[in-house]
Amino acid sequence: MPDAKAFIDTNVLLYLLSHDAVRADRAESILRTGAIISVQVLNEMTHVARRKLNMSWVEITELVELIRVVCPVVALTVETHDKGRRIAEQYGLSVYDSMIVAAAILAECEIVYSEDMHDGLVVDDRLRITNPF
Repeated sequence: MPDAKAFIDTNVLLYLLSHDAVRADRAESILRTGAIISVQVLNEMTHVARRKLNMSWVEITELVELIRVVCPVVALTVETHDKGRRIAEQYGLSVYDSMIVAAAILAECEIVYSEDMHDGLVVDDRLRITNPF
């Protein structure tokens, strides 16, 4: 695992709940680095856990609290929104992916771990999107 300051996209964290042991172990390894997430990641995790995984609110609360203990969480701000819109326009990422990338840049991260963004894309000459799987 590189020493670069990292940000974790929701899809990577969701593998913590996967029956795919290899991917779950990889997600756990990344999580242990103290990588950063945003409130958006918490919101997306909550949505998927409730709607797709049918987790109870108690289970979701425990999961989110665990993640918040391990990962610093950055807020969504108007600055995040403005930067995210520019990134969406310039790089062709979805609005939601662009907000993740914007939050990572504002948190001074060097890597975003994501399975479903453009692997290898470098944004603003300082943030690399990396598929850890």
